[in-house]
Amino acid sequence: MVALIEDVKRRLTMQTVEIASSTTAIRSLDWDRDRFDIEFGLQNGTTYNSFLIQGEQTALIDTSHEKFRQLYLDTLTGRIDPTQLDYLIISHTEPDHSGLVKDILALAPQVTVVGSKVAIQFLEDWVHQPFKKQIVKNGDRIDLGNEHVLEFVIAPNLHWPDTIFTYDAKTQILYTCDAFGMHYCDDHTFDEDLDLIEEDFRYYYDCLMGPNARSVLSALKRMSQLPAIATIATGHGPLLHHNVTELTGRYRQWSEEQAKAETTVAVFYLSDYGYSDRLSQAIAHGITKTGVAVEMMDLRSADTQDVKELTSIASGLVIGTPPISGAFAATAHTAISTILAATNPKQSVGVFESGAGDSESVYLLANRFRDLGLTPAFAPILVKETPTDATYQLCEEAGVDLGQWLSRDRTIKQSKSLDNDLEKALGRLSSGLYIVTTHKGNVSSAMVASWVAQASFKPLGITVAVAKDRAIESLLHVGDRFVLNVLEAGNYHKLMKHFLKR
Repeated sequence: MVALIEDVKRRLTMQTVEIASSTTAIRSLDWDRDRFDIEFGLQNGTTYNSFLIQGEQTALIDTSHEKFRQLYLDTLTGRIDPTQLDYLIISHTEPDHSGLVKDILALAPQVTVVGSKVAIQFLEDWVHQPFKKQIVKNGDRIDLGNEHVLEFVIAPNLHWPDTIFTYDAKTQILYTCDAFGMHYCDDHTFDEDLDLIEEDFRYYYDCLMGPNARSVLSALKRMSQLPAIATIATGHGPLLHHNVTELTGRYRQWSEEQAKAETTVAVFYLSDYGYSDRLSQAIAHGITKTGVAVEMMDLRSADTQDVKELTSIASGLVIGTPPISGAFAATAHTAISTILAATNPKQSVGVFESGAGDSESVYLLANRFRDLGLTPAFAPILVKETPTDATYQLCEEAGVDLGQWLSRDRTIKQSKSLDNDLEKALGRLSSGLYIVTTHKGNVSSAMVASWVAQASFKPLGITVAVAKDRAIESLLHVGDRFVLNVLEAGNYHKLMKHFLKR
């Protein structure tokens, strides 16, 4: 049975679906969301998925975004008396999944909140009220009765440091929150049409999971130790049921390719501090577009030894400005000191403002690394107000700059390895110089292009080659518009010099 409740004005709808025995998906459908975190290339809305499991005891897995507060609470209370809720399982504490935790605690003060150690710590700092809690580790179980035995899988950095997966042995459903999800909104609960969703699936991976490829592989290894997985219940988009093997296989393939990269950049950020996490994701996305691997680490929860080891093996470093006051100031100060002590002059570094108001000066932090002999990868990124699409594009371009700088030797080597005959043949191809420009919202970008050809007469079509590590690439997806500017012969040098970098 499928039930729908709709807020027509804002195009927000609720969908409840029985997905297995005594198991209900409560999906908050946001039809008009055209950008989420750093992704602004695909515009198919998104969903926030929550799940209710009713055995002899009842568990709610995740909540929803606060914009759905009344719709979600009306839907939930229409299916269950909140005072009968036994467990609230927090897959991770990102606000789009835990935005209504305070509301659930108000309606169900008897509920036991279940999460990783880091998640419980984050919640205690956030809700500012006592609540029953249960910290779970990898392999821990909770028996709800009626054969619903929940087993927990620790999956940090997918894409928050406190993430856990939950596996129900009876229904063979694995609840993964962000992992294996996508920003795609429609009435179909499951992945019936792979062709329809695969571009969004890949784009979501590239933006959020690719920078954590090694963590993806660790999670896949732990998943392989579980019994059969019939369904992956994601936190965003359709649930995976028809293509579980295919799509988890793609995650493995993509992550193995990322993990094999010869060069790694360490990206250090602080979750739930200003805009540090989202800005760091944008920079990381730009880096991965160049074929350079990324390891992201949250300084709020990272072990000092892990910070030291990652810093020492990385070719490049990206650091968000830490707080100088507040609960996490001392922890952040220790982490920054550890990073500074583990650096070497051969590394490149980039620094960005977290946008929290009480953070260390971005210039002071940049100077501390420069004094140690590190090469600045990009100019310090300033964030004086709420980040816009242009801010995230700037961060992505900074990541591309860093990745291209670190991979310059590889690029030169590849160009020199061309067979002489092949190089001569390529030289015979007709060519010219063009400038491709595009504008989307308040984001603009441009690049010099030389590989341009007519693709068809009716309809008139052209082909433009754009490498994945070009900053403009994220603005050239299906449905986007661009202008191809033909340069005047003999009068193009100034324009080419201006645009050549991008």
